[in-house]
Amino acid sequence: MDNDEQEAQCAKKPRLEEAPTSVSEGKAQILVTDGKVFYNPVQEFNRDLSIAVLSIFAKERLDEELRRKNDSEKDDKISSTPRDTEGRRTGITILEALSATGLRSIRYAKEVEGVRQIVANDISEKAVDSIRRNVLHNGVENLVTPHHEDATLLMYQRRHNRFDAVDLDPYGCPSRYLDGAVQCVSDGGILLVTATDMAVLVGNVPETCYYKYGAIPIKSKCCHELALRILLQSIASCAGRYARYIVPLLSVSVDFYIRVFVKVFTSHVKCKETSSNIGMFYQCRGCESMNVQPLMTKSSKTKGYKVPPAPAVEQRCEQCQYQQFMGGPIWLGPLHDQEFVSRLLCSLSGMELGTSKRMEGVLTMIHEELDVPLYYNLDRLMSIVKCSVPPMLLFRSALLNAGHKVSYSHACKVSIKTDAPNDIIWDIVRAWEKDHPVKRERLEKFSPAMRILTALSTTDISFATHPLANPISRQKHLSRFQLNPTVNWGPGVRSRTRIDLENEAEESKQERNQNKNSKKKSDTTE
Repeated sequence: MDNDEQEAQCAKKPRLEEAPTSVSEGKAQILVTDGKVFYNPVQEFNRDLSIAVLSIFAKERLDEELRRKNDSEKDDKISSTPRDTEGRRTGITILEALSATGLRSIRYAKEVEGVRQIVANDISEKAVDSIRRNVLHNGVENLVTPHHEDATLLMYQRRHNRFDAVDLDPYGCPSRYLDGAVQCVSDGGILLVTATDMAVLVGNVPETCYYKYGAIPIKSKCCHELALRILLQSIASCAGRYARYIVPLLSVSVDFYIRVFVKVFTSHVKCKETSSNIGMFYQCRGCESMNVQPLMTKSSKTKGYKVPPAPAVEQRCEQCQYQQFMGGPIWLGPLHDQEFVSRLLCSLSGMELGTSKRMEGVLTMIHEELDVPLYYNLDRLMSIVKCSVPPMLLFRSALLNAGHKVSYSHACKVSIKTDAPNDIIWDIVRAWEKDHPVKRERLEKFSPAMRILTALSTTDISFATHPLANPISRQKHLSRFQLNPTVNWGPGVRSRTRIDLENEAEESKQERNQNKNSKKKSDTTE
């Protein structure tokens, strides 16, 4: 990324002399009556991506309906018994369970083709009044229905008259809504879920993550992908209680949140496969080597499932002899449907989206990702052995030359996602250290660094540049990793939101609490 692009991304928004009377995004315009609207401009990428996904999904559903109609007409001709197909309305139904101003629903109505009905729900009466005004202002009252109800109650009421798509974008954790969501989405329907409580998901408070998501995270450099896999595991667990299973279409970690798009199906047989797509993961306390183990494996003899032998790893790490941490359960299956991602990429040119350039970069990286759980951080690998960091292309070349696959993760710019075992990864680290030696006298005798560097290598390593080491997304200089778009950006505060992040008149809580302990200490001394 060049300097001009970085400056453009980090540039501050121009200050507004007075509050605007409306906020425009895409083809929608939201009215501002009191200067406070739940609108976060950083989330535009989230909404644009959702529009792109739903556009593809709506087209697929329409094609399915046409196929079923053609099949029924053929059956009628054969049986000479006509069926009444008139009066059936085509198009998908969407529930936005937590709508706030209705911006997302209005954009769906105006920008997604093949929509029959959208229910824009909120528990707040003021929010529903705002939705009504905005729906009338945008002229989409024929598609968008404002609804005032508790989101979970509404979803339970629609367990039989289901929606084709359910969008959950709460402030913080979405887990309280998942049980109702997996029941009120139609068979083959799509569930769109956002989680912004990243501090919980990445392992800062693992006990909180357990009671919210039913999983224990471990602090790791691959924490953002780990967060995605914890959320998917939680959705799969909720769906399984009702003989339903999920198929992830797209899972993204961007900015301050994660967003997953999954299809939901009903099948007792397929539900059993979920046990092999969920498992535990282990991370060494010293060298941070990682291993995973599914809860069950498929038997080749009986075609059933069996419990794998335990433990999956030794109590002491093979690389550095330090203890292992155990976390999970997490989703071990694919994060994305690469065929669906390809269709998304191909459709971007026909869509007018404000963040299309960034979407192209992120989706291209996702299309390049290997279907293996988790990733290593190159900077952290070399930091463990106190060695200089090799160029990314050389490290990737070494893995490719050793006969293994490698890719980036869209969640981290220095990520190493590979199918190579831990032995090969540390062989490469040792080979690099041999040419760029560290001062062994500064290393503790039984430290992870000393034990790794003194171990014998089992593979010949070559750092010769491999033709596949430089991915297409990097060659084309796509916008792969977003810089912070504005100052003080983030999910905002639950009780209030901002139109312009630069023009907050009131001092933020973060600023008020800055150095509060030292202030108290100085006041006491005086």
